[in-house]
Amino acid sequence: MISFAQRLETISHDLLDLFFPPRCVVCRHVGDWFCAACRQTIDRILPPVCNQCGRPRFHRDCPYCEKLPLQIDGTRATAFFEGNLRVAIHAFKYDQRRELAKPLGKLLCDYLSAHPLPADAIIPVPLHAERERARGYNQSTLLAQELGRAQRLPVWADGLTRTRATRPQIELDAGQRRENVHDAFAATSQVAGKHILLIDDVCTTGATMEACGVALKARGAQSVWGLAVARSR
Repeated sequence: MISFAQRLETISHDLLDLFFPPRCVVCRHVGDWFCAACRQTIDRILPPVCNQCGRPRFHRDCPYCEKLPLQIDGTRATAFFEGNLRVAIHAFKYDQRRELAKPLGKLLCDYLSAHPLPADAIIPVPLHAERERARGYNQSTLLAQELGRAQRLPVWADGLTRTRATRPQIELDAGQRRENVHDAFAATSQVAGKHILLIDDVCTTGATMEACGVALKARGAQSVWGLAVARSR
């Protein structure tokens, strides 16, 4: 049964949409925060892909994983981090556009429905507490909640914590990224024996998801797969 608070929240959103209708963050078209026309331009990542890192694979061996093999069961992303999707993720992450969690979360849901991954529970990649306070939210948690509702999977937002502040990964090369997040996460005992699906907004080298996976495996997780909305080429 829908509670009074939920009904009030729905009415409030409806009134806001009536007087301040959503506009696409890319083209400013009225009607949606990330309109269908702009979503259609997204460059999706389709098979064949490397079974480990999820990059498009045109040869039998993946040159990236031969050079830097991941310590995680595998990572996947729905599309490349460029064009309209890059604009939408930037607005979601830095411009307080929390409403974008819904269309971006649907990209994750559509991908997972078409390409299932083992999952008993969903865990978002955590921010350090200070960074989350400054931003006001963890964008990966919002995405995980959207996916959890759609897939009917539990979301363990406290399943991982970031134990120390790290430099922004965007400033670093692949080797520095790994060093930057080494031992930066801790997992809870509830993950023992479970198949965990990690959720993040963007995956570049996979270093952050790998560090999360190491922490989860140390606590007994049976498998850890990462899924991001977008990845760098």
